[in-house]
Amino acid sequence: MPVALARPITLTAAERKRLKKMAYGHKTEYRLRMRTHIVLHAARGRSNARIARETGLHLDTVRLWRSRFAEHGLPGLSDRERSGRPPVFTALQVAEVKALACHLPAETATPLSRWSCPELAREVVARAIAGSVSASTVRRWLKDDVLKPWQHRSWIFIRDPDFRTKASRIMDLYARAWDGVSLREDEYVISADEKTSIQARCRCHPTLAPGQARAMRVNHTYERGGALAYLAAYDVHRAKVFGRCEPTTGINPFMNLVTQVMSQEPYASAERVFWIVDNGSSHRGQKAIDRLTRAFPNAVMVHTPVHASWTNQVEIFFSIVQRKVVSPNDFTDLNQVRDRLRSFEDRYNATAQPFQWKFTTSDLDNLLARLDRHTADHQEESSVAKAA
Repeated sequence: MPVALARPITLTAAERKRLKKMAYGHKTEYRLRMRTHIVLHAARGRSNARIARETGLHLDTVRLWRSRFAEHGLPGLSDRERSGRPPVFTALQVAEVKALACHLPAETATPLSRWSCPELAREVVARAIAGSVSASTVRRWLKDDVLKPWQHRSWIFIRDPDFRTKASRIMDLYARAWDGVSLREDEYVISADEKTSIQARCRCHPTLAPGQARAMRVNHTYERGGALAYLAAYDVHRAKVFGRCEPTTGINPFMNLVTQVMSQEPYASAERVFWIVDNGSSHRGQKAIDRLTRAFPNAVMVHTPVHASWTNQVEIFFSIVQRKVVSPNDFTDLNQVRDRLRSFEDRYNATAQPFQWKFTTSDLDNLLARLDRHTADHQEESSVAKAA
């Protein structure tokens, strides 16, 4: 019988360049690398038998990929789509599992606070949704819709009835405006608060520096060296921090911070200095406003809404202090804590830039509108549930 001739292979310059890159690339998977070698040998006019001997592949394998390339070009070197094993679970079963994951366990009388994949798998079998299912299968289904019922985030509804008014004043100050009028050059905005109970924890064994394939190691046991409060005033537009350490928080420590700032220029001779503070006991209510005005007539106290300290930019600075100065908290005594905080202030003031605050009054209105819609939907669902 006549022997079938091998398919002739002719490569363009672009194809040859691409095939060589695939054949000798370090990241090319092995099977694709061997297929490209077959094509490159075939392009040199070699027979299938010779290619099989030189590559160590079976003759049928050489014949297959030579023919695939001759018919389809470069795309022919990829594996064809396969039907795979028939699905074990129906689309309805998958949807029911996802729906179950989107309900709190308490709603189904299950004594759990949150679902985990093994617990969901057991509940699916208990509810006869499926005869059996593994936790990894449930995890794969949830991953398709980015569902992670084992995670949780805390949140709080707006409780301050004057939230819009108070928050918008602060947003305007960040944008250098007050009562619709732009601030003058000799008017400043200070964001102030206290970081309470910074402890001095003296570890019972020295902290070990990080090494190759090893994180920094901090001994778990420690001796308490006391605690202090760190008060800070942050100039929003100049990115300058004024801080002080006190034994505790209170009216007097806060007024000490105010005096520290207001007794130096440019704040002492400024037209107005706006002090943004939260509703902590050290500076709460009208009494705190009057106290500040009596001490410094050019100071204006502006309170954040209740439970809305996130509108106060000094909280961002405190988060930096927590990450870069306090954690993992290995101090011999409180003096070391004070020295570290003072040194960090100098370091921060030397290079800091104002925070890029992007939350505006328009964003505030959008947030309140979303919350109103959410509240209305929740009330409607509650009414339907009661009626049922």
